[in-house]
Amino acid sequence: MGRPVWVAVAVVVTIVAVVFAFQRKLVYFPSPGPVPSAEEVLPGGRDVRLVTADGLILGGWHFELPDAPATVVVFPGNAGNRESRAPLARELTARGLSVLLFDYRGYGGNPGTPSEEGLTYDARAALDLVDGPVVYFGESLGAAVAVELATYRAPRGLVLRSPFTSLAAVGSHHYPWLPVRMLLQDKFPVAERLAGVQVPSVVLLGTADSVVPPAQSREVATAARAKLVEIDGADHNDEVLNSGPLVIDAIVSVS
Repeated sequence: MGRPVWVAVAVVVTIVAVVFAFQRKLVYFPSPGPVPSAEEVLPGGRDVRLVTADGLILGGWHFELPDAPATVVVFPGNAGNRESRAPLARELTARGLSVLLFDYRGYGGNPGTPSEEGLTYDARAALDLVDGPVVYFGESLGAAVAVELATYRAPRGLVLRSPFTSLAAVGSHHYPWLPVRMLLQDKFPVAERLAGVQVPSVVLLGTADSVVPPAQSREVATAARAKLVEIDGADHNDEVLNSGPLVIDAIVSVS
C-alpha cells in the first residue's frame, strides 16, 4: 500500500475517532438558561424540582389546573430549554389541560450531561411529580424519550411530533459517509420500542422537515398504529409544529 493510501486511511480513521469522541455534541444542543420562574411565565405556575434515580436535581415548571382531565408532560427536543416551550403551555392550559415542562440534565441550568440513559432517568423523575392521568408529548428527540417512558408506564395518550425511527437512521441520513450505526453510543430505537406500546397515539410531521425525514415519521406512525397529521410545507422548527393549532388539537384529542 503506497504512502498516499496510508495518508488517506489515517485521515479517515482520525475523522471517525473525532466523531466518536465528540458525538454527543452533535446530538445535544442545550441552552443553559437562566430561565424565569413559572409564575412569570403563567399565573399560578409552580417551580418544581425533579430528583433523578442517579441523584441529580432538575428544574421544571408545573402548571396545574384543578379540573384538568390530564396533565401533559412535555419532552423537549435536543435544543433550547423550557422557556421556549412556554407558548405550548399557554395554549394547552387555555384548553383546560395541566402541563409539566422540565429540562433534561445539562439544559436550562440543570447539572449533568445529556445521554440516552440520563434522559431516561430524567423522564421518569418528571413522571414522579404527576398524580392522575398523563399524556406524553414528545418533540423530535423528545419523542424518543416519550416512547421509552411509555414502555415503562403507559400514558392515557401519546403525541409524537417529528419523530425519527432511530437515532442511527436519522444520523445516517445526515452523515451518509460515516459508519453511524457502529459509532453511536445513544440508540433511541423509537420504531422498535413502539411494538410494546398500545395507547391512543398521534404523529405529527412537517412535509418540508429538513431535520427528520418525513418518511421516518410516517414509519413511526405505522409502528404506533397512530393517527397521522401532516402539516404541508412545515419545516422542523416552524412555530406551527411547536404550538400551532394542529399540535394542540392532537394533544387534546388523546386527553
